[in-house]
Amino acid sequence: MSGRSFMNLNLFAFTFPEPKTFSTCSSSMNASAGAAAATAERLLGGAVTSQRPSCSSLLGLGARSANRFRLPGSILKMSGVRISCSSSVSGRKGLTYKEAGVDIDAGAELVRRIAKMTPGIGGFGGLYPLGDSYLVASTDGVGTKLKLAFETGIHDTIGIDLVAMSVNDIVTSGAKPLFFLDYFGTSHLDVDLAEKVIKGIVDGCKQSDCALLGGETAEMPDFYAKGEYDLSGFAVGIVKKDSLIDGKNIKSGDILLGFPSSGVHSNGFSLVRRVISESGLSLSDQLPGHNGPFTLGEALMSPTVIYVKQVLNIISMGGVRGIAHITGGGFIDNIPRVLPPGLGVDVFRNSWNVPAVFKWLQEAGRIDDTEMWRTFNMGIGLVAVVTPEASERILAEYDSVYRIGVVVNGDGVKYV
Repeated sequence: MSGRSFMNLNLFAFTFPEPKTFSTCSSSMNASAGAAAATAERLLGGAVTSQRPSCSSLLGLGARSANRFRLPGSILKMSGVRISCSSSVSGRKGLTYKEAGVDIDAGAELVRRIAKMTPGIGGFGGLYPLGDSYLVASTDGVGTKLKLAFETGIHDTIGIDLVAMSVNDIVTSGAKPLFFLDYFGTSHLDVDLAEKVIKGIVDGCKQSDCALLGGETAEMPDFYAKGEYDLSGFAVGIVKKDSLIDGKNIKSGDILLGFPSSGVHSNGFSLVRRVISESGLSLSDQLPGHNGPFTLGEALMSPTVIYVKQVLNIISMGGVRGIAHITGGGFIDNIPRVLPPGLGVDVFRNSWNVPAVFKWLQEAGRIDDTEMWRTFNMGIGLVAVVTPEASERILAEYDSVYRIGVVVNGDGVKYV
């Protein structure tokens, strides 16, 4: 193994929310600025919103509320307060994330067990007290999106995804990342390929104004398949204790602002790959429903948006009370992580344009609405909870941010 170490003295100050865990109603639902929004529109096509009957309005509701809704084409299953919905298209069983090999509920259960051993675990990042500040740390990878990088040969942006997954978690506290470290593991080191990957990491660090301090390159014969590699990343930031954004002051009536994604980002690719395998399309085919010159592979490989600069600017305008990074688990699992007990949210489902890539994934995979919204971000990569007054200021300055919902008394996430 060969360690890499670099020196970069351009350090910055940052902030992050206090870890907390809130229970939510579980369902099978899964879910930038300026240039990023334009890129998403260019790559993924125009507005596409599914209008077919679904059980999405049940998200976040207990079983006792289920009888208020009609579910054409769906089967409602209830066990206590757990609600799941299944439906089919053309009589065929739809694909699910769990059947593709990823069990979100199992991951949540592991977090709950770890939290018993180490209280405080469960937020978007970990806090370490340091004088009048907190150091904020996050670590992540890019999952099986790497498989598409191998198949498409697109390696120069996967490093952006790697950085984004950690720094977007850190900025949910209002923090600016200080530095980033990476791990690159492979069976046989291809220097040219590794250079492309690390170039993306450098680009991601520049986008988030953090320093790339170094990393680890591990060459392990026979451990990885030929031509393949694995990535993980680690980011650290800092925030003043009195500037921490932790959601504790969120109140009923506060507004949800949605920041557009560039597409699938870096979650749900096990299900994406399953859909591709059953669709009959290749990654070199044009994205269905899109008239541009971009292939399916190029659309899916669009790098994760790094929200750091935009979010920090919005925080400086005042009135931001909570921030959620929309990754695996979508809205249903991620927004409640920043809400105080006794509060839920109503999401205005048609308040933004759902990119064409999600429409294609749903149709090609015959995926139920609830499964889509719990697996994918559905076009919103980050959600800020702000005061009504702050929402007016922010929306007046940013036409690429959407008013997507409101905080209400209750529990969980409901789509209206």
